[in-house]
Amino acid sequence: MKKSPRTLKRSTGQLAAVLGVSALVLTACGAAPEASENSAAASSHPGAADYTGCIVSDSGGFEDRSFNQSSYEGLMKAKKELGIKTKQAESQAATDFEPNLSSMVKGGCDLTVTVGFLLADATKKLAKANPDAHFAIIDDNSIKAKNVKPIIYDTAQAAFLAGYVAAGTSETGKVATYGGMNIPTVSIFMDGFYEGVQYFNEQKGKDVKVLGWNADKQNGTFTGDFENQGKGKTNTTNFINEGADVIMPVAGPVGLGTIDAVKDANANGKDAKVVWVDSDGYNTVPSGKEVILTSVVKLMGEAVDKVVTEDLDKKWDNTPYVGTLENEGVALAPFHDFDSKVSDEMKTELDQIKADIISGKIKVESPSSPK
Repeated sequence: MKKSPRTLKRSTGQLAAVLGVSALVLTACGAAPEASENSAAASSHPGAADYTGCIVSDSGGFEDRSFNQSSYEGLMKAKKELGIKTKQAESQAATDFEPNLSSMVKGGCDLTVTVGFLLADATKKLAKANPDAHFAIIDDNSIKAKNVKPIIYDTAQAAFLAGYVAAGTSETGKVATYGGMNIPTVSIFMDGFYEGVQYFNEQKGKDVKVLGWNADKQNGTFTGDFENQGKGKTNTTNFINEGADVIMPVAGPVGLGTIDAVKDANANGKDAKVVWVDSDGYNTVPSGKEVILTSVVKLMGEAVDKVVTEDLDKKWDNTPYVGTLENEGVALAPFHDFDSKVSDEMKTELDQIKADIISGKIKVESPSSPK
């Protein structure tokens, strides 16, 4: 195989402000596990009945069909398996982050999971003020504190595979990606996707174009938020009009606008497809099953479950958890309904590329990759 793609260079994009109305939703989670489950959990994990695991979402909410939802499901898995108590706070805007997190601490949470880069400032502030409480933050590695554990992902690795298969299945020779905000946890997907397309071009002697992202300049198309589905639909329609037939939105619920745009285009004679991110969109976005080629998955639920279990078992440490292809923290989802349309040759190539990324033969490097 040819040598690995070049290293990307950039300065991290500035964090845009998140706008919206302020609201606070604080509730206890669902019913406790059955007595038999609680008894088994208690015997394996002493103290579970007195332990409270908590979670605070970003403005996307726990039903975002993306990283908030996956993280929440991880806490619910821990609740069911371990017999712990849980609390949650769903943010509607950036102004909710600190009061929501404060409510968790005041509510006696042993460990509070904060979901997303945008909660870093609030997490850092509350962690400093409450050194005996434990925190885990998803998608951020900027907080250096003994009581904060980062949960981060090298999603460029899995996105590289998605870019390769997108280029290989494109019939127009153009694919596209866009983001919600130009922040590291978004651009890392776009970097990997872009490099996967370039690698396909190198291997196959092709010239598939990527719309929406310039990896060298580290800028591209962004909606400016993670809520406005209309912007997602407009961006996608524009990409399709420019000839793109595979689109990867990295924008949480905004990506639902991409689903709508692709379905509308296909109803009018196009043959476009979507690459979802964070969760397996085939399962989390039922309305998009017919157009989702695959997904770039971060196994956030598994990481949350693992961190909660370790904290309950007095095995806490603040060493970052880094999800990679090797430890299955990130992955390319199955092709589901498109499986028969992806050639056996392509599948074999993807398996080899995955192995080469794990071995280090292929270096997938983004300035936003965990260091």
